[in-house]
Amino acid sequence: MNVYILLGIVVWLYMLSVLKRAQLSAFFFIVGSAGLFFILTAISQPYWVWFFTHAVIHGVDLFSHITSWSTVMLKTGLVYITNGNNPVVMSIDYECSGIIETCAFVSLVVFFPMYERKEKVFYAVFGLIFIYLSNVLRLIVVITIVHFAGGQAFFLAHSVIGRLVFYVLVIALYYNVFTYSQLARGIYREFIDWREHED
Repeated sequence: MNVYILLGIVVWLYMLSVLKRAQLSAFFFIVGSAGLFFILTAISQPYWVWFFTHAVIHGVDLFSHITSWSTVMLKTGLVYITNGNNPVVMSIDYECSGIIETCAFVSLVVFFPMYERKEKVFYAVFGLIFIYLSNVLRLIVVITIVHFAGGQAFFLAHSVIGRLVFYVLVIALYYNVFTYSQLARGIYREFIDWREHED
């Protein structure tokens, strides 16, 4: 691990201890979640980025096997999207991995003061899976549009519609976890009630 990352972690932990002793909960949340985000993104290279990217590639590959609208090259992360006469090659890379959005969400959940530890673990795992599926869905939307509308629709599909779908879903996740869950029952409480009902 980089010495600068280690130094940053030490400074971050010291700041958190000072803010906790001073009972400055708002600053504790801001410094804690922002610091954890930078730490997670820094240590995610290269292994977690590789893992997230390949998880997305395999999700898209499953869709490709079902529809035959595209061919995925698993080792390179290239997606060959077929259409009438203008096939498109799309690359699934760091930007498509969802690692930044996942790190941001997990960092906020870890330091969100309204949840107990079990709830934080539940929402962190739930958010990770939800963001992953949203990312795969975004790429499926891109493949579908390009397959039927042709290569000239790639920019619109990838940069506008696909991102819009992804971020609408992520905003819905944030709303449910950080707003709705405080106003109503929330996913975690419904999950616990469902498990108790099943037992």
